[in-house]
Amino acid sequence: MAQDQPVKALIITLVHEPAAAAYSINRLKPEMLCFVLPESGKAVVESGIQFKVEQMPRRWDWIVLADPDEFAGCHRAISQSLPDLLQTWQVQPGELVVDLSGATPAMAAALAIAVLPWTSRIVSLIPARKGGEEEITLEGQRLSWIQTNPWDEAAAWSRREGSELFNRGEFFAAAKIFRAVEARVSGGGKPLYRALADAAEGYGWWERFHYRQAWDRLKGALKALEMASLWGGPPGLKTAVADIKANVGFLERLVLDPAEVKELLVADLLAHAARRLRVARDPEGAMVTLLRALEACAQRRLFMNYRIKSWDVRPESLPPVLQETCRTCYLDDVDGKYKLPLQAQFRALAGLGDQMGQLFLRTWPTMKPLLDAASHAVLGHGAEPIKAERAQQLYEVTVKLSGVAESSLPKFPSLNL
Repeated sequence: MAQDQPVKALIITLVHEPAAAAYSINRLKPEMLCFVLPESGKAVVESGIQFKVEQMPRRWDWIVLADPDEFAGCHRAISQSLPDLLQTWQVQPGELVVDLSGATPAMAAALAIAVLPWTSRIVSLIPARKGGEEEITLEGQRLSWIQTNPWDEAAAWSRREGSELFNRGEFFAAAKIFRAVEARVSGGGKPLYRALADAAEGYGWWERFHYRQAWDRLKGALKALEMASLWGGPPGLKTAVADIKANVGFLERLVLDPAEVKELLVADLLAHAARRLRVARDPEGAMVTLLRALEACAQRRLFMNYRIKSWDVRPESLPPVLQETCRTCYLDDVDGKYKLPLQAQFRALAGLGDQMGQLFLRTWPTMKPLLDAASHAVLGHGAEPIKAERAQQLYEVTVKLSGVAESSLPKFPSLNL
C-alpha cells in the first residue's frame, strides 16, 4: 500500500462499504478522525473498520446523517457539527483531508461545501480508469486513488476579494485573505499568495508611516511577484509588479535619506492625503495630513536653506521681527526648546526672503478659511465635520505651495487580479 505523510485530521464518508475507509485511514494515518455516516453506519465502523486500523487516531468522532440521500439535511447536520469539532481539535485552514469514497451524491455535495474553509485536499477511491492515476487493488477490485485541491480553482474568487479590499485601502484585511489562500492552495501556488500578502502588509505599514517595515516587506514581495509574472501569473500581475517596483524605489530613497527633514516626506504626505480623500472618503484624516504636509514643506526649507530647526529653534537665527515673539510665545515648558508653530514657520521664511514664505503670505486670504475649517474640525479643536470640498481646496493649495508635481507623488497599485 502506498504511504502518504500522516495528516492532522481526516473526514471519512461511509454508508455501507468499509474497505475503502480502512484503506484511507491506514494510508493517511490521521491524528484525528471523523466519520460522516447514517446511523446504520456506526455498526459498519465497529464491525468492519476498527479491527483493520493499523494506527488508531488520537481522537475520533462522527457526524450522523438522518438521510444520506437528502442534500439539505446532510448539509445542515455537517455545517452544524463540523465547525465546533474542528475548533476543539484545533485544526487550522488547510490541515483537513476529506475522503469522499463512500459518499452518496448528496453527502459529497454537502460535505464539499461545508469543508471548503478548512480543507486543501479531497481524496477518493473510484473504479480504475485510464488517465494515469495511481491504481490499487482492494478486495480483488482495481481502483484508482485520486486527489484534488479545490482551492487551486477556488483561490481565484478569494484573490479577487483580496484585491478589492486592497484597492479600498484595507491592506491588512486583504493580507489576511491572501494568507488564508496561501495556507490552502497547493505548493506551486503558495509563493504567489505569500507575496501578495507580504505586499498588502507592506502597503499597510506604509499607510501608517512605518517606512522601514514597508520597504522591507515590499522588497521581498517584489522579487517573488516578479518571478510569478515570468511564469504567467494571474491577469494584471505584470502591471501591479511595475507599480510596486516604482514604490520600492521611492521608499528606498525615503528610508535611506540621512537628512533630519527628508526630501520625499512632503510628497508622501500629499499622496497619503489624496488617498484619504479619494479612496477612504475621509476628509478629516486628509485635513490632518495636509496640515502636516504644510509644516513639512516649511521645516525642510528652513532647515536645508537656513539651518533652522523649527522644533528646536534659536531665536537669534530668526528675522528680527520674530525674535521677541519667539522668546515670549514659543518656549515649550516641557523640554525647554523654542518651537515654531505652522504660521510662524512660513512667516520666518518670508522674513528671510524665501519665495515659499512669500507665496504663503500671498496665498493667505485663500489659506485662512481653510485653516480655520481645520481648526474647527473634530480632529482639530472643535466639533464641525470637515467637508470634502474644503480638504480638496487645501490639497490644491498645498500642492501649489510645495512645488511638488502631482505626477511625482507615489501611487499605490490597483490590483486587478
